Formats: sequence, C-alpha cells, structure tokens
Amino acid sequence: MTTTTLPAYDDAVAAFEPVIGLETHVELGTKTKMFCGCPTDFGGEPNTRVCPVCLGLPGALPVANKAAIEATIRIGLALNCSIATWCRFARKNYFYPDMPKNFQISQYDEPLCVDGYLDVEVDGRTVRIGIERVHLEEDTGKTLHVGGATGRIHGATESLVDYNRAGIPLVEIVTKPVPGAGALAPEVARAYVTELRDILRGLGVSDVRMEEGSLRCDVNTSLNRPGEEWGTRTETKNVNSLRSVERAVRSEIIRQASVLESGGRIVQETRHFSEETGDTRPGRSKEEATDYRYFPEPDLVPLAPDPAWVESLKAALPEPPRVHRKRLQDAWGLSDLDMQSVVNAGAVELIEETVAAGATATAARKWWLGELARRANETGVELSAVGATPAQVAELQTLVDGGKLNDKLARVVLEGVVAGEGSPTAVMEARGLAVVSDTGALTVAVDEAIAANAAVADKVRGGNLAAAGALIGAVMRTTKGQADAKAVRELILERLGAN
Repeated sequence: MTTTTLPAYDDAVAAFEPVIGLETHVELGTKTKMFCGCPTDFGGEPNTRVCPVCLGLPGALPVANKAAIEATIRIGLALNCSIATWCRFARKNYFYPDMPKNFQISQYDEPLCVDGYLDVEVDGRTVRIGIERVHLEEDTGKTLHVGGATGRIHGATESLVDYNRAGIPLVEIVTKPVPGAGALAPEVARAYVTELRDILRGLGVSDVRMEEGSLRCDVNTSLNRPGEEWGTRTETKNVNSLRSVERAVRSEIIRQASVLESGGRIVQETRHFSEETGDTRPGRSKEEATDYRYFPEPDLVPLAPDPAWVESLKAALPEPPRVHRKRLQDAWGLSDLDMQSVVNAGAVELIEETVAAGATATAARKWWLGELARRANETGVELSAVGATPAQVAELQTLVDGGKLNDKLARVVLEGVVAGEGSPTAVMEARGLAVVSDTGALTVAVDEAIAANAAVADKVRGGNLAAAGALIGAVMRTTKGQADAKAVRELILERLGAN
C-alpha cells in the first residue's frame, strides 16, 4: 500500500492560493414550525412533534410562519443585504429518507435577501465577506445510522428516521467566494462563523447551538496556482463547532495541495470532517449537476414585504457585535491586541457575563484566558463548553477576594468545578481546601518553621527580611498550601521581632 506524505501547511499555502466559501444553516427559534403548528423544542421522543403538514400527507396545506419571515428579514438587514419587495417559495424536488414529502419548500432564484456583506477582523486586518443570499426554507428530519462503529451509513445495519426536526424554519446564509485570504483562510472562516453567530444571537432569532445542530456550516474550499483560475471546490458538510470550521479548512487545504502536487485532480464532492482525526473523508460526488426540478410552490402565495415594515425592522436592530465589543473594550481598559485575544478565544460573552455576576474584568479575563482556556485546548472543546459557567467563575473569584482561597487553591477548586463536583464553595468545603486563617494553627506552624530553620531565622532577625521567603515556603508546605501567605509573613516577622 502506498503511503502519501502530506505537505506542511506553510508549504501548501506557499504553492497554492485558497478560495473559501461558507453556507451556514440556522434553525430559527420560532415556537412553531415553518408551515404548520407543530412545536420546535429540541429533543423529545422521536416522531412525536409531527402532523399531516410536516409529514407531507395528502391534502395537507402549508401556511407560512410570519415570525420566521420577520426573523429572516432582520438577519438580512444585519448582514447589509437588500430585501426583496417580491419573492416566492419554490419546491426543491429530491428523494431522501429524512424529507417525508420528497420535496423541500425552499427559495431558489428569488430569495428574500441578497447582496450583503459582513466585515471580520483577522490578524489585525479587516476582511469583507460578501453575502450572496439569505433565504428561508424548511429543515429536514434526522437520520440515525445504527449498528456500525462510526454513526455513518457505511457499516450500519439499519437506519432510523426522526421527523421532529422536519419543517423547522431554516435560514441559509451563503457567502460569495472569498479569495485573497492566503494562509489566513482557516482563521477567516472561523472569524466569519463566530461573527455571524454573535449577530444571530444578538438578534434573538436562534439559540445558535452548534452542538444541537441549530447552527450548521458547510465549508467550500478550492486551491489554485497563483495567477490561474480558481480550482475545483469541495464541500465539507455539517461542521459543528467553530474550532472544527478552522480545522476543516486547514485540513482540506493540505489534502488538496497533496493531490495537486502529485499530479492528481480534485474531485468536486461533498466531504465529512472527522473530529477525532482532524481530516476530511469523501461523501458523495457532485461532478454531475443535480436537477432538483425547482418550480414555484403552488400552495403558497408570493411574499411582498411592505417597505415601511422593513424600515421599521431596520430601525429596531440591536447594537452590532463589533460596536458592542468596542464598548466592552473601553470599559475593560484593554488594548486592541488584548481584546483580539479575547475574541480569538471566544471569551467575550463569557467575560461579560462573569463581570455581570460580580467579578472584575481583570479577574474574569485571567480565569477565562488562563486556566480555563488551557483546559479547553487540552480537551479540544470550545471555551463555553469547558465545564464552568460565568457565575461559577465569579463565585470563585469572590472566594479569592474574601481570603478564603489563594490562587493556588482556587485552581484546584476550579478543577473540581470543571469535573462537575458542584459550585466553587461546595468543592472548597468538600475537599477541605479553604485557606487556613486560624491564628493559633498558623502560629504553631510558624514556630515549627523557625525552629527547623534557625540560620534563616537569624538572618531575618538581623534585618534580612527577604530571607523570610524560605520560612514562608516551609509553612506553606506544612499547611499543604492552604495558609494565607500574607498572614504567615506578618506572623513570622512578628515572632522574630523584625517588624
């Protein structure tokens, strides 16, 4: 068997220019589905949130959800799009097990929102991502492949379909191709999805939980030699975390560069990203155009948003995330570089919520960008999924500020919080980690340290106060790090008459 050696990433982007594009699907947070009255709550027993309309039973007629239309227009406005004065739904015809009608009600050549843009900051530069279209459709059901090792159809013994998700309002946001990012293409992709997620959350149109599938991203990647036409693209489907968006682009650039350098050609296909291996695997070929036989949906009237209504929605848009971040940066007293570190770590909202829970911005930033970021990197999860909440981090800092924990003990307590042992106070008490502040107990420990280190004690008595550090260290070892170092120092100086 021939083993292919993959090129280094720097070598790949030195030889080829990447072009990326992103298609993001957003499940809207409406109470009911797009064309019927079924609830949209996540979870529930399979096939219990369905009706004749979303199951496509004969004679059932759809009715468009006004709240979903409004949410889509607000998304388009936030992305600087033009809003159509007249558009309509279409039937996208295809057979797939998780689409019970064998067609999807979507929008084709007449989308609701077109020609927008979103600016993102990457490595000190502003990159403008063009938005091709924002259109509204209905989501499909969910197919579960069981009996295999991977959860995919290959190797599975049977497939089960849950139609609870079928018919949930789904907005698709499609970018224009993004050339010119060079080696920063993976970071640009991640920054775009991050910024888009923040906009959607700020609009209140979706909970944008990637782990639950309410925000899903398809990443298109192609390579070309400098000065040549764009290459053949691949589409990595349903990437479900910000970290994975970046990793998927990076992996596909390396893979495609390897194929091209060896004289091969890129096949236009869908691919799937593996969280475990960090690479992409083939899905289905898209080299032949699929004829979905689009035609206008005969059971729905066209949409003609009133321009005055659209203007009122535009006037009521919330503060853009970039403006909000700038306001927070000023309030927290951070430099542009420090604020970019916070953004890159995905910690803006976490720090903001920690401050709202009572911590200072300095303390909140220390925990989220320090100990918690390290744990997130080690475990390969998003910072928000590391296992601690902003309220818990604020409580931990309150224990430190109140003298009940020092920084060393606080890190041990945080370890217990992340492990699911409870609140910081509960972990501190259960593990017996509170700072020893009892004067009697500290005096005994100090006297033992002085007796065991007579030469050092004499130096302190002679005025060499810096030598007290060795005695403080001895006391901290005796108390297993649970003594208040400041109180210990004061007590040592007092016992040796060196105040």
